[in-house]
Amino acid sequence: MKTDVLIIGAGGAGLMAAIAAKEEGVDVLVLTKEYPTRSQTCMAQGGMNAALGNAGQDSIEDHIQNTLKSAHGEADEEAVRFMCCEAPNAIEYLNNIGVCFSRTKDGKIAQRRLGGASAPRACYAQDYTGLKILHTLYDRCNELGIKFVNDTFLLELLKDENDNACGTKVLDIRTGEIKTYIAKSVVLATGGYSRIYDKFSTNSKASSGDGIAAALRIGAELKHMEFVQFHPTGLKNSSILISESARGEGGYLLNSQGERFTNELAPRDEVSRAIDAEIKKGEDIFLDIRHLGEQFIDEGLPQERKLAKLYENVDPVYDLIPIKPVAHYTMGGVAVDHNSQTTVSGLFACGECANHNVHGGNRLGGNSLLEIVVFGREAGRNAAKHSQQIEHLSVPAHSECFLDQEFKNTVNFYKYKEKLGNLLYNKVGIVRKTSELKSALEEIEMIKSLLPDMGWSDTLEIYNTNKQEFLEFRNILQISEIVVKSALERAESCGAHYMEAE
Repeated sequence: MKTDVLIIGAGGAGLMAAIAAKEEGVDVLVLTKEYPTRSQTCMAQGGMNAALGNAGQDSIEDHIQNTLKSAHGEADEEAVRFMCCEAPNAIEYLNNIGVCFSRTKDGKIAQRRLGGASAPRACYAQDYTGLKILHTLYDRCNELGIKFVNDTFLLELLKDENDNACGTKVLDIRTGEIKTYIAKSVVLATGGYSRIYDKFSTNSKASSGDGIAAALRIGAELKHMEFVQFHPTGLKNSSILISESARGEGGYLLNSQGERFTNELAPRDEVSRAIDAEIKKGEDIFLDIRHLGEQFIDEGLPQERKLAKLYENVDPVYDLIPIKPVAHYTMGGVAVDHNSQTTVSGLFACGECANHNVHGGNRLGGNSLLEIVVFGREAGRNAAKHSQQIEHLSVPAHSECFLDQEFKNTVNFYKYKEKLGNLLYNKVGIVRKTSELKSALEEIEMIKSLLPDMGWSDTLEIYNTNKQEFLEFRNILQISEIVVKSALERAESCGAHYMEAE
């Protein structure tokens, strides 16, 4: 199949890119591993930053400075300024297309304060903000007649003989067929890679870094891969996210003694380290929102109550919520310029798979939804403009698909996937040591040596989840190695990359 702009991924960033490209008058096709309304964007609960000043004094400059401070000197100030200046326009756009933001008594968009912010800045829709944005963007795509192909697994990105990105090979999950899509421009919007931590992640199993791994294989540069943000409040037993909005609305963090031990609204890296230190002392950690009252919780934090009851069997109106820090957001990704183009001509990227260099060493809470709207739009527009400059579709250079080779399947990859997740959480997690990073790299190299003996046992072609999970593991293993090597290259502490002396 052929198109002008091919978008891989249909979370908030991919949908925004699709809308922007379509509005430039080009043909757009979106490929997605999961159905659009199930993407990771729906897990962004707390809100989307914009300096509107609806709940107190605020300014765009304050937003910029909060973002730069959180980034620990590793962000591009020009990109940060662009994002923060565009924030009010982004909220206005979402409001105009129908996102049902919560409102103040005088009808303005409601805002709450999240960690690291100097003012209540996060525009929210109860604690379903990402979900509401995602569904509204998908509705807008359907209004514009944008075409979607669901259940496709990215295998490889394609380049022509001049090294221009020109399409992709995918596995059709429904049929087991390998299909090729050709395009004048390609936009990656495939999400992050925090699922390398396996069960120690708030993300869905789909966040396996597929797009980043594929981009690397065709020569795209990666940046800041060592920076992995651990969210302070994952549920203890399931790692399900309890939104920062719970602390933004006044929730407390308590240890087993009932003591508050940190500033709950400090940046996420600081709060996660404080919790980690308490756990290492033998303390259990809890989130306490009981004092907010049942009416407030049901009106402002309904999802958090449901999640706590469903996954921990506690009711936060009456009980403490047991929590632990878990991998949540990956600041690293495919390096892009100010036009959202990667180092491969014709290949653009946006959302969590991209590194626009606006988060640096630690993402400010509330900036992820902002990033996907602002830079999703930029990626879509620039990909469309790039496609308009190309008269004819390129023919992909010959490339063999790795799925054509034989897979022995004498080693069970599921065993090593779990082992890898435990390894990364314990040695490449919230607090890191050089010796442990080196040990982790050795173990990863050992697992990597076994990869030729791994495969899948299910012989069915239709909806072969065993095969898909092996392909995800292949990407997870590749990304894990890069994360550890990047961490070893940065000897000093910086934001979410915190090095402890031996």
